[in-house]
Amino acid sequence: MLEVVKKVYINQRKAGVILSYAGQLAKILISIIYTPIMLRLLGQSEYGLYQLVYSVVSYLSLLSLGFSSSYMRFYSRYKAQKDENGVARLNGMFLLIFASLSVVCILCGCVMLGNIRAIFGSGLTDSEYATAKVLMALLVVNLALTFPNSVFTCAITAHERFLFQKFLILLQNICNPLLALPLLIMGYGSIGMVSVTTFLTLFVLVMNIYYSFHNLHIRFCFREFQVSLLKEMWVFTFFIFINQIIDQINWSVDKFLLGRFAGTTAVAVYGVGGQINSMYIEFSSSVSNVFVPKVNRIVAESGDDRELTKLFTKVGRIQFIILGLILSGFTFFGIPFVKIWAGSEYSASYAVALLLIIPVTVPLIQNLGIEIQRAKNMHKARAVVYLAIAIANVFVSIPLIKLMGPAGAALGTAISLIAGNIIFMNWYYHARIGMNMFYFWKEIAKFIPALIAPCAVGFVIMKFATITGLVKLGVFAIIYTAVYAFSMFFLGMNAEEKQLVIGPIRKILRK
Repeated sequence: MLEVVKKVYINQRKAGVILSYAGQLAKILISIIYTPIMLRLLGQSEYGLYQLVYSVVSYLSLLSLGFSSSYMRFYSRYKAQKDENGVARLNGMFLLIFASLSVVCILCGCVMLGNIRAIFGSGLTDSEYATAKVLMALLVVNLALTFPNSVFTCAITAHERFLFQKFLILLQNICNPLLALPLLIMGYGSIGMVSVTTFLTLFVLVMNIYYSFHNLHIRFCFREFQVSLLKEMWVFTFFIFINQIIDQINWSVDKFLLGRFAGTTAVAVYGVGGQINSMYIEFSSSVSNVFVPKVNRIVAESGDDRELTKLFTKVGRIQFIILGLILSGFTFFGIPFVKIWAGSEYSASYAVALLLIIPVTVPLIQNLGIEIQRAKNMHKARAVVYLAIAIANVFVSIPLIKLMGPAGAALGTAISLIAGNIIFMNWYYHARIGMNMFYFWKEIAKFIPALIAPCAVGFVIMKFATITGLVKLGVFAIIYTAVYAFSMFFLGMNAEEKQLVIGPIRKILRK
């Protein structure tokens, strides 16, 4: 019976990874088609306004205080003890906390709406202030809905039901542009676009609630509220909360600073580069997310650092294979891609995107390490160091913005990422967490021979070919991808990674 359950969880993980990448691929394809249409229908100024308001409202997400990240740790503890009543009390506590945070979010949003001119300063026109007020109200409601939704999302993840989760995300990604595009064409602009996003957030919440009760039979106990457990959770989540502040500074403050010092057009240019970076980040988390329950189980049951290092390296190599294709491909084809996709007025977005995605690649192939730190309750030092670097990022970015515009904002973030996410974290993983980083980087370095051929092909294409249209770009991208895939398969992948590719192909051929 135990073997059957284990096999089901493994299949859920494999299917979850496959569906994750299918969802991300669909999202990227949709973005490639939808974003240029959206940019042209909105115009550079309104798109910049939308990005600016979104970056400000996103700070309210800090109200979660990092509690959602602690769910898996305490759930794993109760499951290891076979304490179902403890799980029910945990569920009840989380739902009460996040329902309260949702109310606080609405109240904070009302205060922000009353002081909108003080927030944005004199950088907007009267008509932009009117639009910003409506956008802010809708985005606050949208964010308030995500707080209770995170409770059910965490519970579904804990049960390792990745198929449902990933399918729901895929459906949301497909429906968003399909519903928003008609409203944009009819002239409803960014307000119509955000209205669709809010509706879909409500839909996802309803579906998660239904699945949790109907399929998983999740129990909620609101009696015996454990103050001692809440205190323990707060000690654990406080440093996760600091990490959330850091992420907000690194990924949102640039837009706010650009809005204050350079205007909405500069925000729009940065926004396009930031959107490319966001897709890059989301794509990397598709593999690591489905291993979160396994990490917590290893730590709770054995705490074997060698097993964790092997899992850490295994996931890192898979992520490097995927991200290596995207990063190298964008390096060679990014300039014509941005001009064709977003428009020549966004050509400066290439430098923004490149400055963001190059340094973020290292922490992305190591992002399972964040869950290992949390499972071991050793995430405090990372939070403190990152916070100091993120604050320094703000002071570095202001003069760089005045000097270089959007690229300066991205450069400030890049410096922060190199100092904290690369230099400090690799030392910390090795010296404190117990990961063998020499082994990790030795395994990653084995991909170097596989990168020579595709990089040579990319250089030749950009040197001698003139890419002026989507068809030419697509043809050269396919050629590059094919060279990368063959080179990586024969020169980079190990036997287990090759099996991940060959296995599904064999199953399809047998049918």
